[in-house]
This record gives sequence, structure tokens and C-alpha cells, in this order.
Amino acid sequence: MGQTSSERIILGIDPGTAVLGYGIIKETGKKLSLISMGVIKLDHLGDHALKLQRIFQKTDGLITEYKPDCVALEAPFYGKNIQVMLKLGRAQGVAMAAALHRDIPIFEYAPRKVKQSVTGNGNAAKEQVAAMLKTLLRFEETPQFLDATDGLAVAVCHAFQNQAANSKSQSYSGWEAFVRNNADRLK
Repeated sequence: MGQTSSERIILGIDPGTAVLGYGIIKETGKKLSLISMGVIKLDHLGDHALKLQRIFQKTDGLITEYKPDCVALEAPFYGKNIQVMLKLGRAQGVAMAAALHRDIPIFEYAPRKVKQSVTGNGNAAKEQVAAMLKTLLRFEETPQFLDATDGLAVAVCHAFQNQAANSKSQSYSGWEAFVRNNADRLK
């Protein structure tokens, strides 16, 4: 893809060892558009090492196909089951390695930060995140697995963080002021 300096492709990944979700968006200035989203099913693979190998291969394949400028990943959340956290951390690390192997910068976001960025609520349900993404990116289909929209949310979160960093510090007195100053981001 011939990309201008104000255009970039972001690959967002929600790592998992049963289902890995991904979303790919194109950012042109402040405008975001959906390129692709989906899941990589891993639960049929019994061996953890095979799952990690598949994550690396599939992430590398997405990088080859879509040529992202950066990869944003959701950080494993801190749960009570240390074995689950360890496996998720490995899955995230393998996806990171695929990007780093291609010299693509990586960024990491906590699940709460992703939800906050997309919906305004750090405790939003997966369904709320998916609904907001449908509005923001103007797509109709509801994916079979919400892991796909989770991966997409990470990409959108990264785009929003970048936009916030690149814009002058702005504060808004309410939604009306936000909408007035960001009309190009609304339908």
C-alpha cells in the first residue's frame, strides 16, 4: 500500500491461547477505517508449544498481508490463576516477537485502558465495546467471537492515544463541545 506520512496501518491483537482476536485499521489523519478483523482459533491444538508456534505464524502472516506500521497488543490482565496469566503472557510475547522480527514497533495497553479509550468506561462489557466499534468504524456485521472486536479495540485505542499525543492538549466542557470540535470523527 502506498501510504502517506499522515496515514498508517495499525494491527491490534487480543492475545489468547484458545482464541486470539485481531483487528486491522487504517488511520488517515483523525479518520479511522476498518480493513479487517477476525480470530485465530487455537483450542483444537492440544500442545501449548504448538499454539505458540501457530500464533507466531499467523501474526507473521497478518504482517505480511497487511504491512502494518505498528502493532498494539492488549496486556494480560492480573487474575487469580497464575497458570492462565503465564500462558497469556507467552501468547502475547510470541505475537510481539513476530512484530519485532519484522522491525515493527509494538505498543501495549491494559484491558481497562482499551475499554476506557473506546467506550469512555474502563469497566465496559465486551458487547459495549463491540457496539461502539460498529458505530466508530461503520460496520454492520457482528463477529462470531468478541475476541475479534477486542483485537480491533486495541488498534483503535492505539490510534486514539496517538491522536491525543499529536494534538494540542484540549479539554471539553461536555459532550456538545467534544462533538463540535471533533465532527470529522462522527457519522
